[in-house]
Amino acid sequence: MAPTRPELEAECWAFALAIYARPGVAEAGLILQNEAGVDVMLLLTTAFAAVKHRLLLTPDEIRALDEASRPWREQIVWPLRTIRIELKAGPQPAPSGETEQFRSKVKALELAAERLENQLLVACLPPRAPEKDIVRPEQLRAVLKNVISFFAERQGAAPKPVLASSIDTIVEAAIQDAS
Repeated sequence: MAPTRPELEAECWAFALAIYARPGVAEAGLILQNEAGVDVMLLLTTAFAAVKHRLLLTPDEIRALDEASRPWREQIVWPLRTIRIELKAGPQPAPSGETEQFRSKVKALELAAERLENQLLVACLPPRAPEKDIVRPEQLRAVLKNVISFFAERQGAAPKPVLASSIDTIVEAAIQDAS
């Protein structure tokens, strides 16, 4: 029996948290986010679809996921992230013990906003039949490169070679999680 959308959302969120917790993945995600403007939640949802449900997303499907999640990401997630990051160094009275408590609350809100983005992305996954075979690492790498190229093109740049090692880190973590 196929999982319902709430089950898929919970499974995707658990997958994203597990992958992000693996060694090197958080750093790889930050590199992709900072160097190519990649939405890491969209990237992890794409990896989830591939390794857990054998659904290799096409560039058009990636674009549709982005269109569905972009307003939430740009208007809610990114502003919360900016506030959290800025509280590390200032303005006054930051940084201090009191502002660190506040920063922790903002971080929790940012995570909650990403969870809502996860729900939105899963709801927008295409309802088509999965691939017949288990997704191979090179297939997942190709799909993730499509995601990164999509975001890099939006910024008017080609993906940088340094991003390849970040992709490999996420592919390795996702494939390990699948087994």
